[in-house]
Amino acid sequence: MNFRVQPSVIIFAVVLPHLCGTAVGQLDFDTEPINYSTTPAQDPIAKLQQQIDDGTAELDYDKETGYLKSVLQHLNVNPSSQVLISSKTSFQLRKISPQRPRAVYFGDESYVGWVQGGDVVELMATDPVQGQIFYALSQERSEQPHFIRDRGQCTVCHASSRTQGVPGGLVRSVYLDRNGQPHFGAGTFTVDHSSPFKDRWGGWYVTGTHGSLRHMGNVMSQDRANPEDIDREAGANVTDLSEFVATGPYLTPHSDIVALMVLEHQTQMQNYITRASYEARSAAHYDGVMSSALARPAGYISATTTRRIASAGDKLLRYMLFADEFQLTSPVQGTSGFATDFQSPGVRDSQGRSLRDFDLQTRLFKYPCSYLIYSPAFDRLPKPVKQYVSERLQEVLLGNDDSDDFVHLTIDDRKSILEILTETKPELWE
Repeated sequence: MNFRVQPSVIIFAVVLPHLCGTAVGQLDFDTEPINYSTTPAQDPIAKLQQQIDDGTAELDYDKETGYLKSVLQHLNVNPSSQVLISSKTSFQLRKISPQRPRAVYFGDESYVGWVQGGDVVELMATDPVQGQIFYALSQERSEQPHFIRDRGQCTVCHASSRTQGVPGGLVRSVYLDRNGQPHFGAGTFTVDHSSPFKDRWGGWYVTGTHGSLRHMGNVMSQDRANPEDIDREAGANVTDLSEFVATGPYLTPHSDIVALMVLEHQTQMQNYITRASYEARSAAHYDGVMSSALARPAGYISATTTRRIASAGDKLLRYMLFADEFQLTSPVQGTSGFATDFQSPGVRDSQGRSLRDFDLQTRLFKYPCSYLIYSPAFDRLPKPVKQYVSERLQEVLLGNDDSDDFVHLTIDDRKSILEILTETKPELWE
């Protein structure tokens, strides 16, 4: 796929793909009842644009980074979240190379991509109902900066089987040549918390220590005929990127390994939430159409709808509770302040526990239940699927579900998560 810029349309890729996945199970989200492209957005970027238009917010311009710093500040995105992508996997690929990587910054609901000398800032934000919305902001100084919403080009790649069939973000790992071009013929990996370390971060820079674990970051393929033959040892336990790239132009000198691990979990967790929302809304809409045609009573719920809600809800629950999470065999530690910055806003119970607390010894989080259970997107799930997930979650945490899906959760894990949620999110089971 060739990315291109038209006068009124900017094609955007926040985290990745230059190669699209097959749209297996993709929903028709531009028709009733989703209407993705025509529904006014309610995401943080749309709200910021409204504030700019109203004159209650203003973007400051920096001669080195354009609008980047001001955008991060307004979206409450900490620079410590910075991760660097050395592969040409953005529509601004001509300005990206291993020597001039793209930077991505993220918070719970916003993602910002920046390229040295780039024409635009690339953005993705989470609408609490519609999922991820894609934008671009021109780096030309303007009295009235305007975020341009994508109108369908981004979702060609950002709505596929790799994103659960809905508009969303993802993290891809590729075999990279010395110019930053991925060897797509060698295969790629869509990465989340279940991915083996050895398959992660090809085409990314990685700073941090991880003991005997090895990954694909910080290195490139040297043999065009055998691109999979990479020296993982050379990219391991890197704490200083100066031997790989000049980090002076960036907001920090890091591409923190802990930030990367959170990014991997978060993008797919948001996709599962969106998928559950779309499925429930689509199923209810179909029931309404059929009930009208067959003179069924209002509010009729078909067996098909019940199955669709259960299927989407179970997938969301498994991911939320870190089923199949890759088990760390060595401790992981980042190089920036990201871990502290990420944990500090966590909702805490009376014992000081939060779902944002890291473990990083054998797994990502100390209490393996996704912090995005507090997100507006989870709260805005349609009632049937939200109720299903909440009830199933309670069954698991009370020990009434001992299926293989949740065997990784110890008695102490279940007890701690239940106590945290009961105290910090009691409406789950009201």
